[in-house]
Amino acid sequence: MARDAAKTKRLLLDAARAEFSNYGIAGARVNRIAEQAGVNKERIYGHFHSKEGLFNAVIAEAMTELVQAVRPGEGSIGDYVGRIFDYHRNDPTLLRLLMFEGLQDGHLDYDPAGRAAWYTDAAQSLAAATGCSADDGGHLLLTLIGLGAWPVAMPHLSRLCLEATGETADLNPLRDFLISFAERGAGAHPESKP
Repeated sequence: MARDAAKTKRLLLDAARAEFSNYGIAGARVNRIAEQAGVNKERIYGHFHSKEGLFNAVIAEAMTELVQAVRPGEGSIGDYVGRIFDYHRNDPTLLRLLMFEGLQDGHLDYDPAGRAAWYTDAAQSLAAATGCSADDGGHLLLTLIGLGAWPVAMPHLSRLCLEATGETADLNPLRDFLISFAERGAGAHPESKP
């Protein structure tokens, strides 16, 4: 029976995404990934060379999905924050992968140039859309990502802060606040530098 390499690779990526988002790189086990995918663990090495290579492929795919769904510079600043919030609230997997990646900072062999190019383009798009300086585009991008992602990345902290003010677990009022806050902050942003 002929093997379907594309299908095997897809099964491994799907199983690995769940494994890495639950256990991180250090806690993930190739045996569990292979078992969940229903393939021999040697296929991980055949397709991805290592557990780290598989992690890099998983995070690259997840980042591509985000980039296609949430584009900076389209719509208002508040709209962008709302789309980031909605994206991660609907599926916090990428946030979990990024947090686990951050714990391994400096210990992973991945191509940062490809991801850096996306962030450079995103910062430039935001700078052009808002009229802020190119230098501030990266600051704005990081701030907006933080506004939209942090409440989802830290659900326990969000819950504690909301309960402290008497709010319920409904995140819609928080989402509305973040959008409004981002719009007010963007309106107060200094004019672009000559």
